Amino acid sequence: MNRTDDRLVPVLLICVQAAVWPGAQLVRGTVPPASALLVAALVAGPVTAALALRRARPVVALVLVAAACALGAGPLPVGAMAVLGTAGVALALFTVATERDTFTAVLCVIALPVWQLLQNISLHGLSDRDGLDLVLTALLYTAACGSGLLVRRTRRARRTGERMLRRAEAERHRLPAAERRRMERELHDVSAHHLTAVVVTAGAALGLRARRPELADEALEFAAETGREVTRALGAVRAPAPSRDELPSSEDRLLGLVAGFRRLDQRVECEIDPLPDGAVADAAYGIVREALTNVARHAPGAATTVRCRYGDARTDVVVTSAAPPAGAAAHGAGLGSGRGQGFLRSRAREAGGTLTSGPTADGGWEVRAVLPGRTAAPVTVSVPRSYRLAQVTAAAGLCVQPLLPVLVVRSQTTSSGSQVSAGVLFALLAAAQAVALLWSRRAPRAAQGVLLVLALLWPVAMAVGDYTGPVVLPPALSMVATGVALAADAARRAAAPSPSEQGTPATDISLAVAVHAVALSVAVLDRGTHGVDGWTIVVGATAGVVLVLGAARWGGALRGRRDRAARGMREERLAAWTEEAVRDAWAERRRIAAGLETTVLARAADMVAEAEAGRLDATAERAREALTAMRALLDTVREGEPASTGPELRPQPTLQALDLLAQQCRATGREVEIRLTDRVPRRLPTAVDLAAYHAAEAMLAVGGDQPAVLELDSDGNTLTLTATGVPGTGRPAVRERLAVRIEALGGTLNVGRGDVVRLRLPLAGAPVPERGAEEGER
Repeated sequence: MNRTDDRLVPVLLICVQAAVWPGAQLVRGTVPPASALLVAALVAGPVTAALALRRARPVVALVLVAAACALGAGPLPVGAMAVLGTAGVALALFTVATERDTFTAVLCVIALPVWQLLQNISLHGLSDRDGLDLVLTALLYTAACGSGLLVRRTRRARRTGERMLRRAEAERHRLPAAERRRMERELHDVSAHHLTAVVVTAGAALGLRARRPELADEALEFAAETGREVTRALGAVRAPAPSRDELPSSEDRLLGLVAGFRRLDQRVECEIDPLPDGAVADAAYGIVREALTNVARHAPGAATTVRCRYGDARTDVVVTSAAPPAGAAAHGAGLGSGRGQGFLRSRAREAGGTLTSGPTADGGWEVRAVLPGRTAAPVTVSVPRSYRLAQVTAAAGLCVQPLLPVLVVRSQTTSSGSQVSAGVLFALLAAAQAVALLWSRRAPRAAQGVLLVLALLWPVAMAVGDYTGPVVLPPALSMVATGVALAADAARRAAAPSPSEQGTPATDISLAVAVHAVALSVAVLDRGTHGVDGWTIVVGATAGVVLVLGAARWGGALRGRRDRAARGMREERLAAWTEEAVRDAWAERRRIAAGLETTVLARAADMVAEAEAGRLDATAERAREALTAMRALLDTVREGEPASTGPELRPQPTLQALDLLAQQCRATGREVEIRLTDRVPRRLPTAVDLAAYHAAEAMLAVGGDQPAVLELDSDGNTLTLTATGVPGTGRPAVRERLAVRIEALGGTLNVGRGDVVRLRLPLAGAPVPERGAEEGER
């Protein structure tokens, strides 16, 4: 809601309250006393103001509304505070549930009806109806709080999905650039360490050929071996191993950064968790690097601690430095640009987190960043235990407050009856139903059975407690709990990603209808038919129960389908962005690999051939040509020229792009491990290569956010792809899409239990591409 809605709702409640009282009395010709109208106006003003500002201070607004309505209910006639005391308090409680944490909302739900019950006892004494009043009040407040918690969870899930999509979109543009930087870095290492060494060694051997002829043989041998090493290294650059163990670790980068500052005589201790490659790891590295640089500049020699904790909901990066040692000279204090703190905050903000920095109590400095975790959920601030204790203390004091005047001023009025009142029995049954609902997620069938048994006890409680109120009310209260359980079960099954997880209903709707129809019919017949045929009552009761429970189940299923549709749309967008990112990165890799094949690798092969032929002059010349070609290729890589003018010309990824697919999944918050056995051929048939990659991509696209493992193996005739942690593959649409692609090659697809999918593709009879061919071109 916006601010206009926040102001209109309290005004609407005031209008409804005015229509109930004094409007109804004025219509009947009775004018309320002026004192009553004045009290009502004095109560309505603060209540309206508190409700209008309820989103800014929800708990304070709830306390003000409840207290004002309770104070106004004493001098005013019945009905004068009916709307504000029920709908107004429920609206305030709903806002507490949507804007505050679950602990605060549940505490308010427990404390508020208890306080109102004790307040009523202190004013009017204990009566037989107090138990039923407590049940009705608790039911109203529980419904308001439950609705608020559901809305808050829905909003949180939507924000989490939006954050995940923004994170995936940012990673979509990052992956091609990261792949270009990786290849640039590794190409630079090859040129700096291998080719340069050949040029230097061959030049030295040529210069000393007359005095030390044996150096020529050593230089030729070194050039041949180095040339072969260059070929192997460049092959690894073109097709890196997809296993995560082979890739650079973010943890190693941070540890290397800390080690570098230790070599500068900085006392740095660290506690670093492994981080997935991506924006969060890059932000953590940049924040730690900037913070340690500031310590080296402004507090050289100060004891510093680096902590990096990677969790499900958040990633904490904390760099704390103590006060600099006495007499330490800060030689780099004036070297900064003054923009470091702003850069730190912007880096954290771009990764979806926040950053704070400031002095510590001992004269040091602390930089604290909170970044997204594994689930990309919104960052939540932990509440201190002392604050929780203060909340519980305040709630207990509020509940005890109505008893103080009773204990001091007056004696307690007790019920005149000797038997247990119906209200007490209703309260016990409602508490038992609440406990069963709490267990419905863990043991749905048992909870549903308990609810149905308790439903049959409500007519018994009516008879034992001599209940004389509305005969339909107690069975309707028992029906609410069953409706909630049916709605929750229907929503869970409708939102399940695969048919295997949906299962069967925890309770058959016909059984629930039969039980509640019997309970309602017995309650009505026990009170008396008043000339109405018994079968008419049974049919009417059954029709009413079918309508209520059917609506609850339909509403739950509708919500589940909406959640599944929203999740499906989010998965489709994530899959599209992942596909685009991998294709762009693969195009970069193929573009650079094409330059390697036509320039550097050819000259490196010539260098090896000249060295093996014993021609030192030609070997040195080929080494210089290879080094020159490598530097030209590096310049091209730095320019980042596009691989093609349109997406239709981009090469299709193959299994050699699985490392890029895994990187993209990890960067968006999902753990993916690729295992490749030694039995898998280095060069696969093009159709098998493409089909296996697209199958892996499709399985990861519908797997949710749980960890997944892809394992590739071969027995010489068949390529086997085994995937675990991909429950969405059991969906009929996904299985059909995979089966069509696989059966065209004569393969098989097997979806087993435990989210295990096994795909087999035959290798025999399929053509293998020639070496150097552009596999996967459209």
